[in-house]
Amino acid sequence: MNSRLPFALLLLIALPLVVRAESPSMAPSTTPRLTPQPASASSYAGRAPVLASARAGNRVVSVGDYGTVMLSDGGAFRQAREVPVDATLTSVTFVDEKFGWAVGHWGVILHTEDGGDTWTRQRLDTATDRPLFSVHFSDRNRGIAVGLWSLVLTTADGGKSWDSVTLPKPPSGGRGDRNLFRIFSDKEGILYIAAERGTVLRSADQGKTWAYLETGYKGSFWTGLVLHDGALIVAGLRGTAYRSVDGGKSWNPATTNTKSSITDLVESGQALYGVGLDGLSLKSTDGGNSFVARQRDDRLALTSVVVAGDGTVLSFSKHGLVVDPVSEKH
Repeated sequence: MNSRLPFALLLLIALPLVVRAESPSMAPSTTPRLTPQPASASSYAGRAPVLASARAGNRVVSVGDYGTVMLSDGGAFRQAREVPVDATLTSVTFVDEKFGWAVGHWGVILHTEDGGDTWTRQRLDTATDRPLFSVHFSDRNRGIAVGLWSLVLTTADGGKSWDSVTLPKPPSGGRGDRNLFRIFSDKEGILYIAAERGTVLRSADQGKTWAYLETGYKGSFWTGLVLHDGALIVAGLRGTAYRSVDGGKSWNPATTNTKSSITDLVESGQALYGVGLDGLSLKSTDGGNSFVARQRDDRLALTSVVVAGDGTVLSFSKHGLVVDPVSEKH
């Protein structure tokens, strides 16, 4: 399997991603596209593919295909009242119970100030469909979004304006054009990006400059996070996970006991949970050194995992929220 493309997204959503530009004929299209329409209210919204989820205070917010945003305050999920685009949304983040951002196809960036009930559009590029794959904010003003071919956008005014950052060329040579799949930070505000070709990037200045961290892996990392003890975990293709305890200077492979690709990770208490393709669920109780893996009988592709306000670990899939009788509470 070619690890140079975002296969998690290709497998989990109906809309195709732009292919990598290896020649002028494969470059991003500059032909004007139809303007996305507002997301439609639907009785089937709860079964739409979910690509990301986050906590907004005690509320759980999930986003995915067709601009679908779903909200739960502890009970059943309901659809957000107002989403201005029907583009696929790939990532969502909140800095508190009210202020959040979501990103996706057409390079769209959305913002909410009411916990996800209503959204406004901050950015859209219909001339060049260069998807954004991940977004992170450190507070209500400072944020960063990353995506296809090393697209990096930063803001210092809550998303009212966005500036493009050019990544340096990798130390191994070649172009600085890696696909950037997940951005996350530690308690000190140091930013990390999990990317393709075994790449992890690090920034200590809110995304203005970046350094490449060599992991020794050659495939794609689709997700990552910093644990409460400061350890870094990145994971992705074919069940691969790597761990660092020195800020990314050195990396060691974790034992995941699976060959199914990992799409998301979350920490809850003293445990680390993961989900992935082929119905994969993971749990680690030793800080990510090793995982216990299990698979659903139906092999439903799992896309996102989040800890709800009551401590329940919720999983999402290409068919929405997963109803799992063994879902854990902590």
